[in-house]
Amino acid sequence: MAQPPVIRLHPEDSVVIARATLLPGAPVADNVRSTARIPAGHKVATRAISKGEAVTRYGQIIGFASEPISPGAHVHTHNCEMGDFAKDYGYGIDAKPTDYFDPPATFQGIVRPDGRVATRNYIGILTSVNCSAHVAQVVADMFRRNPLTGHDPLADFPNVDGVVALTHKTGCGMTQLEPLRVLRRTLAGYARHPNFSHVIVLGLGCEVNQIGGLIEEQKLANRLRGLDIQTMGGSRKTVAAGVDFVKEVLAEANNVKREPVPASHLTVALQCGGSDGYSGITANPALGAASDLLVRHGGSVILSETPETYGAEHLLTRRAVSKEVGEKLVGLMRWWEEYTEREGAEMNANPTPGNKAGGLTTILEKSLGAMAKAGRTNLVDVVQYAEEVKARGFVFMDTPGYDPVAATGQVAGGANLVCFTTGRGSVFGCKPAPSIKLATNTPMFKHIEDDMDVNCGTIVDGDESVQACGQRIFDLILRVASGEQTKSEAFDFGSAEFAPWVLGATM
Repeated sequence: MAQPPVIRLHPEDSVVIARATLLPGAPVADNVRSTARIPAGHKVATRAISKGEAVTRYGQIIGFASEPISPGAHVHTHNCEMGDFAKDYGYGIDAKPTDYFDPPATFQGIVRPDGRVATRNYIGILTSVNCSAHVAQVVADMFRRNPLTGHDPLADFPNVDGVVALTHKTGCGMTQLEPLRVLRRTLAGYARHPNFSHVIVLGLGCEVNQIGGLIEEQKLANRLRGLDIQTMGGSRKTVAAGVDFVKEVLAEANNVKREPVPASHLTVALQCGGSDGYSGITANPALGAASDLLVRHGGSVILSETPETYGAEHLLTRRAVSKEVGEKLVGLMRWWEEYTEREGAEMNANPTPGNKAGGLTTILEKSLGAMAKAGRTNLVDVVQYAEEVKARGFVFMDTPGYDPVAATGQVAGGANLVCFTTGRGSVFGCKPAPSIKLATNTPMFKHIEDDMDVNCGTIVDGDESVQACGQRIFDLILRVASGEQTKSEAFDFGSAEFAPWVLGATM
């Protein structure tokens, strides 16, 4: 059956969304036709909107008309802008008991000696500073399969998923204690991550982020082995020592098996990047439905990207389990307002050129679509960047909106799987956690199918409901957690995307 040319998301909205490109004269509402060409995923006014009047989508304010907008007109950056409006935080008024499944779903996980559960089994090589990045990569490359000869150094260790070097551009030249604490908290989160069987950290020797200080501050003595280039006598000797470490632990790392475990052992990072006008209609709410299923099975989901929640935070505070939790989220928004002002930026600078080309006009509109990834269950906690997530359920983590930095913090916090929605076609991986890519629209999915795991464009095509798509995503989460490879894993994404949040000046 033919689908209507536009999508109405709320009966009181002043705009609708073009299902496909609309030509002038296309019907968009009762007695209203488009007055211009409207690109797919973009907004068109269903009635006259006065200058200064709120523009609404999802039944919420996404901006204000910067000039009079006539019925049928294209609504975008040329006539819609940010503005202040009162928000009712209503702490906890929408919170309600979670309807848990009994018994919960299971997946085939790897149970570590301390009881934590892994979805993958890597050996990790971390770096304290950029100066040791090359050495770490050389060590990891010694255990990489040669695509020309087919030689695989890990052929005798089939239960080891790989040796991963996670390098970064900081670790020295820091002017404050806080940037160092954030870096160390991030590295410690990866050092403790259940998807790593063994971890070594390589340093230079004279950096601010001393390995000894990292191990002592983060209590990693029983988890992390350290080597620095200056003490070892140079790069080649450090590479040799690093290779010896990996060879020493390979047999032990390989001595694992998968077994049925409850879905409560899953912590999923929720990410979106390269968003478009369909993101808040298809992939994000479908992922939200999957998130609700996981929480009802006892698992956890982490929503992040604080600047991409800005303007819609009042919808999350209403779901907070306590006023204290809700106020922590509001406090993050105030910090980001001060931070962006200090840096000479503005919160509405967050939508990228790709976002805008895809139909997203303001950060308010982007935020409303982005937060749909977290579904409808209670907000149980708010944590700092890379802080360990201990609560079960829907948790918010403070991160920038930049995807690699946000995902790095989420994995450091304990996420053992990532779900990433995209409308423009972001390619991404996040070792040691597998990353599932969700496409918002069918044309992009077909165009870049080698990188996409799920097509959520079926929703706007009229072939599937949001709930049905969410169930399909949840089922895939369980299979991937059990070892099924994702598209990004097949192309070996995930090590170069490691990107700790860099705070403060670099000196």
